[in-house]
Parts: sequence; structure tokens; C-alpha cells
Amino acid sequence: MPELPDVTVYVEALRERIVGARLERLRLATPFVLRSVDPPLAEVVGRAVTGVRRLGKRIVIALEEERFVVIHLMIAGRLSWKPAGARVPGKIGVAAFDFSTGTLLMTEAGTKKRAAIHLVRGEGALREHDPGGLEVFDIDLTAFREALTAESHTLKRALTDPHLFSGIGNAYGDEILHRARLSPVKLTRQLGDADIARLFEATRATLADWVERLRRDAAGGFPAGVTAFREGMAVHGRYGQPCPDCGSPVQRIVHAENETNYCPTCQTGGRLLADRALSRLLKADWPRTLEEMEQHVARRRGGHP
Repeated sequence: MPELPDVTVYVEALRERIVGARLERLRLATPFVLRSVDPPLAEVVGRAVTGVRRLGKRIVIALEEERFVVIHLMIAGRLSWKPAGARVPGKIGVAAFDFSTGTLLMTEAGTKKRAAIHLVRGEGALREHDPGGLEVFDIDLTAFREALTAESHTLKRALTDPHLFSGIGNAYGDEILHRARLSPVKLTRQLGDADIARLFEATRATLADWVERLRRDAAGGFPAGVTAFREGMAVHGRYGQPCPDCGSPVQRIVHAENETNYCPTCQTGGRLLADRALSRLLKADWPRTLEEMEQHVARRRGGHP
């Protein structure tokens, strides 16, 4: 799912292309992507764009007289900028926004169609689309601490909760925790002041670094190749590969559709976190440390049970 850095760069690219332009047409490849129509489509088309902004992981296109188009890309939705009137791709095409300056194509890969477009009337109604999470660049350490420790959750869950912090998801959550040298399953209320301060700085630094990297990658063009698995990430999507800081193999916890990646040496004191499915299967044979895992692998390679 595009997260704060990806959405930020999308928003910046759109501002350059559509602010002041007119939304001339909205073509829907599937009607189900349009989730709310107050105002109706006829009240949106023909209006000039007054601004583009990020709302959590959503993109908001503001039009004249407080009409808004809210785009939520979810997991597999992506945007691309094309010449005016560009054809909507057959299999993955979702919608096309035809502006007087060009066409914004919205696509979604995969069979689960979750991406959404909402048409919204007024700032009050727009606020209903805001999960309410804090913007980490707009708060101080005290506000961060209060939100983080309001309830006792694992760090990964707290960081990626859109009601607590805005725009952070699975990928950058992994990167932040690796940078902060903290376990993804450590409970928020077990953190000391130094841990919280380190996490606060790691959160801001990681997001800021990736915004700058993605800006450089776009090089003034429209962002392409938006993905949750990027070259240069320390742990996310790098299961089994060496940690760039210590060389230990990156590990993972898989739950439902989400995978948490971490370095046991840098983040958990060498302890392997139990993957629910595998630990139930292996029970007492589940390795607790990297050393035990290496011994287990060596035995299997040597043909021993």
C-alpha cells in the first residue's frame, strides 16, 4: 500500500500538473470504485482544481466551492500521468480523471478490488475520511509519547494504527523499527524514555529520508514503480537476506496478509520471534535464537533429523 512517502510524492507531482486545471471528465472502468456520490458526479466535473493534499494514505483533490475527490489506493492501487484522453488499461484499469492538462489513470492489480474514489461536499464531510492519526512532522516528543502509550499495544501495531499516526504502514513501520533498534512485538508501555525518544527520531528520519529518495527517483517526472518493496530498504521484504548493518539474516512474522520483517541481532537481542503458523507446527522444535536456527539448518543439510 502506498504510504506517507509514496503519497507525498504523488501529491507533489499532481500539484504541478493539475492545480488551476479543470476536471473535464471522470471515466469509470468499474462503477464499484466510486463509493460515495455526494455531491453527484455532475457537480464535480467542470470545476477547477484548487489544491491537492494528503489525508493519511489518501489523496485529496480539492475543487472549486469545497468539492473534493478522495482517492484511496489501498494495497494495489496506483496512479500514472498520461496525455489527455489516454485509454484506460483493460485488465487493471479502474478510472481516468481527464483534466485540461492531461489524464490521471488509476489502476489496481490483483483480483481483490479495494481501491476507492469518494466524492465529498465540504470540509466537514472531508474530515470524516480522516482516521485522525497524528502527523509525525507536526508534533513534538511529548505528543508522540502520549499517543504511543495511550494503550498497551505492540510497537508494530501502534506505529501502523491510522488512528494514532498518519500515513505509516507495514513497509515503513518495519524500516522505522529497524532504525530505532526496537522489536516489533515490544509493548508500547514497556518502553523507557530513551526508547521512545529514539523511536520518535527514527520515525521522522526514516520517513523524511524516503520522501527525499522518492523525489530523486521521480526526477521531476510522475512517480512510477510505486511498490512496498524497494531497493535500499533495510529489512522490509528482505526475508533471509543479510541485514545491511550486522549481516544477520532478516527474519519475518506472517500474520493474515501482513508480513513483519526484522533483524534479530539489531532488534531482538538475537531472539527469533515466533511465527504463529510455524511455531504451532514445530512446537518444541521452534528455534529460539539465530544460533539454534543455524544448528537446525546444519543438521538438515547433513541429513540428520
